[in-house]
Amino acid sequence: MNIAYLVNQYPKVSHSFIRREILAVEVEGVRVSRFSIRSLDAELVDDADKQEFEKTRFVLGVGAIGLLTHLVRVALFRPWQFLNAACLTFKVGWKSDRGLVIHLAYLAEACVLLKWFSEAEIDHVHAHFGTNSTTVAMLCQALGGPSYSFTVHGPEEFDKPAAIALSEKIQRAAFVVAVCSFGRSQLLRWCDYPQWAKILVVRCGVDSTFLSQPYVPLPAQPQFVCVARLSEQKGHLTLIEAASQLAAKGFKFKLVLVGDGPLRRPIEAMISQLGLKDHVEITGWATNAEVQQQILNAQVMVLPSFAEGLPVGIMEALALARPVISTYIAGIPELVEPGQCGWLVPSGSSEALAGAMGTAMQTPLEELERMGKEGARRVALHHNVQTEARKLVEWFRKLGSPVGKE
Repeated sequence: MNIAYLVNQYPKVSHSFIRREILAVEVEGVRVSRFSIRSLDAELVDDADKQEFEKTRFVLGVGAIGLLTHLVRVALFRPWQFLNAACLTFKVGWKSDRGLVIHLAYLAEACVLLKWFSEAEIDHVHAHFGTNSTTVAMLCQALGGPSYSFTVHGPEEFDKPAAIALSEKIQRAAFVVAVCSFGRSQLLRWCDYPQWAKILVVRCGVDSTFLSQPYVPLPAQPQFVCVARLSEQKGHLTLIEAASQLAAKGFKFKLVLVGDGPLRRPIEAMISQLGLKDHVEITGWATNAEVQQQILNAQVMVLPSFAEGLPVGIMEALALARPVISTYIAGIPELVEPGQCGWLVPSGSSEALAGAMGTAMQTPLEELERMGKEGARRVALHHNVQTEARKLVEWFRKLGSPVGKE
């Protein structure tokens, strides 16, 4: 069976969970072809991502002339399918947040993929994220291409379901994946009851590089780590406020922010303004090995998110037996149980966050170790990427027939 994975940007530093899933699906005997709308090779720091880059075809690599050529070709040789896809383009593009012109570009991208999928004898397409990559997969199907499914991560899909035609995408999909029960509940809001049976939960997972690590004792000195893209939804500014409150009370600690992103300059400015340069460090993008080491250097992982699905960084920290401080939102409480493997606080409250961090610093090391080991047990049980990949493969094997060549 030949499966195509389609992502807007792949490989990408913050999308290691997609890479793990693809490799786990291949272990199950499924051939996977990688397709991405655009390239982001300038940011790649991990050798595994660089290897994935060499396996990936990039739609926008054909250029504007190539897009137009594929569009005209499909219009000439598949006029009825093209008309059907064009009508769908107008339907979802007219009221979208991105506008009709952008959706016409998506139609041209779908025409490129129609040819590529036919050449590769793709049986089914699986897209990650319910935004533009799934739009292109849906339009490709309307052109006569293979069936599609997609994974919704959140929070973007939950913020603007009508603007991205989420209901239409669910209705036309062979099946839809949520990464947590919370995510599934949000998808159920946007489809009719007869569609519910095809909405399943397949959790993001970690692989043996995390699950098979020998236990590393917690360091003696208080150190926190936050592994996340530096973006609004992750709550970094609230974290810096909390760090300032702790420093003002005389707590001695280190906070390491692993990642990069659009909020880096505002975060750096706040660190400087609040006099926290001796307390807070930003590493920038890191390889998988560097992420692991930063987690192991810490006593506790902290992620004060405002909006989420279920963060992979939390899974990675718990897999390495580090307890987690996070927020009562989305799928996070499905993994982090207060008192068992970490602490949860109200999102947006720097006071509550500082309180939890202060409590963690005053908790005996043996209790932190117990919490971390309980977290590792839960991740091994519910977030093993190979186990989760088998759920996907079962659905893949139920679907479709090969796409005929033109």
